[in-house]
Amino acid sequence: MTAPIETTGAAAQAQPEAVLKGVEGKRIEGRSLGQIAWLRFRRDKVAVAGAIVVILLVLVASLSRPLQALLGLDPDNPNQALIDPNTTLPKGDVGGMSADHPLGVDPKFGRDLLARVLEGSWVSLIVAFGATLLSVALGTVLGVVAGFYRGRVDAFISRMMDVFLAFPLLLFAIAISASLQGGAFGLEGLPLHISVLIFVIGFFNWPYMGRIVRAQTLSLREREFVDAARGMGARGPFILFRELLPNLVGPIIVYSTLLIPSNILFEAALSFLGVGIQPPQASWGGMLNQAVKYYEVDPQYMIVPGLAIFVTVLAFNLLGDGLRDALDPRSR
Repeated sequence: MTAPIETTGAAAQAQPEAVLKGVEGKRIEGRSLGQIAWLRFRRDKVAVAGAIVVILLVLVASLSRPLQALLGLDPDNPNQALIDPNTTLPKGDVGGMSADHPLGVDPKFGRDLLARVLEGSWVSLIVAFGATLLSVALGTVLGVVAGFYRGRVDAFISRMMDVFLAFPLLLFAIAISASLQGGAFGLEGLPLHISVLIFVIGFFNWPYMGRIVRAQTLSLREREFVDAARGMGARGPFILFRELLPNLVGPIIVYSTLLIPSNILFEAALSFLGVGIQPPQASWGGMLNQAVKYYEVDPQYMIVPGLAIFVTVLAFNLLGDGLRDALDPRSR
């Protein structure tokens, strides 16, 4: 029988192999799903640029009136001295651009285009955000109910989605907006026009969100945490609002950011057709409508609002794509 081997003092004090050199005393912390998503998003430089532009646009739209007062601009103030009386076009080159009017002035009236773009920004964004909020609320509630309860409830809600998707939305929106121009529900003027646009765009776009939420709910309802909640005696409403909805936040946020630019384009289209925001209130779609008569002789008048719509829609799309990749890396 061999005698036990005595260890020297140096060997007794040796570090175990699991302890790596240079990491003693450092605490290793895990990352939450939110931190992992933020790291993925931060690496996407294009998405970060889109987010910065979106933040700037929201700030400019929120502060459009103070900015106009600070710069001494008035979107409805005509200046006939800047208009050639023979052609009704702005005097000078490039649509009357000058130090006082960096984006030029509009034909016939001589109103500052920078002021009108700033004024139209908050109109477009408030309609887009309001309509998106309405679509998300309706689509999320009906989609999660349809996906969780299945059966007749799912069949009824799904057929209702099919009916809404079959509507000729643009023609229907034109009809509703045109019929409510005079006044309705105790509202008139700009508040009525904004409310009608939010309702029309948001109410008839909810099936797109509803289908996405329903598909996600059908997958989540078969997961182990839902079975565990049922096993502990949880009822349907608890599972819906405490188990399923928190796991649907990612897809809802992503699709919302992609729905906002679509709503901006829809509002601009209705205003361009004359059934959205009515003059003299400035709107990007309305400015494009008025620029149609002058685009050959004064293209600046069409370029300015068109570029505002293009930059806004592009920024929201880049942000939405980045959020989709960050929250769902399998989509890469």
